[in-house]
Amino acid sequence: MKFFYLPLFVFASALFLVSCSDDEPELVPVEIDIFNDLSAPQEGGQGQPITGPFTKFNLATGQVTTSETAWDLAFRGTTIIINGGVETGIADEPARTGDAAVYIANGTMSSIAEVDVTLFRQDDSTGPAIPGGSDNGWYNYSGPPTFLITPLAGKILVMRTHDGNNYAKLEILSYYKGAPDSPDATMDEGRHYTFNYVYNPNDNVTTF
Repeated sequence: MKFFYLPLFVFASALFLVSCSDDEPELVPVEIDIFNDLSAPQEGGQGQPITGPFTKFNLATGQVTTSETAWDLAFRGTTIIINGGVETGIADEPARTGDAAVYIANGTMSSIAEVDVTLFRQDDSTGPAIPGGSDNGWYNYSGPPTFLITPLAGKILVMRTHDGNNYAKLEILSYYKGAPDSPDATMDEGRHYTFNYVYNPNDNVTTF
């Protein structure tokens, strides 16, 4: 009977490879996409109470959803809420059933490479975690005579998803249907969001 002996370094290398394979599973590539013309209508305004349902969006599927639970952020007019925290008290908002959180980072989509989990906020009784109003959150309102809503350059929404497991970053590009280069608020239909986003499908991985 013959016995064959592997050299020690070969045996050690095999163990190392198995160990690395077990400890460091291969990551799935992040998903990069753009969503065009998400409709976010509202009723009221101009001094009247703002009402109407929010348009909900799921980052994992990259689609608008009517689900009461599987949504990450929702849009109505210039207001953006998230599926985390508690109701803010505004009319017709959906119940928060998830653990989504958000903060606004200063930079570009390419420069925001990692999530700072210490900065996360959730919606609460004081208002949405993404502030409303001109120059407070994601947009500028020009007022008369142009009345334009313009996304603020260098403002990136960094999010934890509603299930608490995944992370994404999102940049709003336009508030007007068709994302015109030079929108005219008197001619172009507003309340239509175009945004690009990056979603990391790997659970609990905070880099992009």
